[in-house]
Amino acid sequence: MKKISIITGAGGFLGFYHAKALLENNHNICITDINQKKLNILYNKLKLNFKSNTIIKYKLDVTKENQIKLLCKKLINNYTFDVLVNNAAIDFKVRKKNSKKKINLFESFDLKQWNKEINVGLTGYFLMSKIFGSQMSNNKYGRIINVASDLSVIAPDQRLYNENLKKIKILKPVTYSVIKHGVLGLTKYCSSLWGLNNVLCNSVSFGGALNNQPKKFQKKLANLIPMGRMGRPDEYMSVIKFLSDEKNSYLTGQNIVIDGGRTII
Repeated sequence: MKKISIITGAGGFLGFYHAKALLENNHNICITDINQKKLNILYNKLKLNFKSNTIIKYKLDVTKENQIKLLCKKLINNYTFDVLVNNAAIDFKVRKKNSKKKINLFESFDLKQWNKEINVGLTGYFLMSKIFGSQMSNNKYGRIINVASDLSVIAPDQRLYNENLKKIKILKPVTYSVIKHGVLGLTKYCSSLWGLNNVLCNSVSFGGALNNQPKKFQKKLANLIPMGRMGRPDEYMSVIKFLSDEKNSYLTGQNIVIDGGRTII
């Protein structure tokens, strides 16, 4: 029976690079996202370059357990699950237009928004791990990669978003830090739970990746990084390749921080 790797939130910025990393390691993949348009674009892009690999696309809301179970049911007769990349998230983007109004202020942060973001970025990871990780455990093999952030180990530096902290206009939302810290706890829990069944679970904490942010923001962030620059998305692929490979036979429960050294100082 063929093996298949599953990526959530594949239509997002880093989803292409996660998929490309797995395909270059000759994995068959199932890319999922709640946004059908982005999913179709990614699918077509990948099929142009990886004609010999099986690539399945599936519209999925990771907050809906019944949808996840249905995906599992559709795949399980033809595939075993070897890799799960939990990547789905709602992330605040830095854009020039953000400066025109107050955004994500802690004192007025909406409870509905809190629940929405927690449901995607943390509950979604839990549900995917619960359903697909359990199947991996039954099969005595699996690799779970939880995409976290450098903000899983540090707090956001709000100076990046504001000229004057006494007159705050924009905040990196509280949800993002809480979610990414929680991802590390889930990673440790799953790694200890399924270790005897050869299911390895690790998180990867990427630093800021270049994605058309304003030049001023790029410069401010680069000044906080020992290497003096933000990361390129393709620089993260080698870690995804290693963690998803059979050659990774003993690394589990760890948080791999890839940030140009930002979190060491």
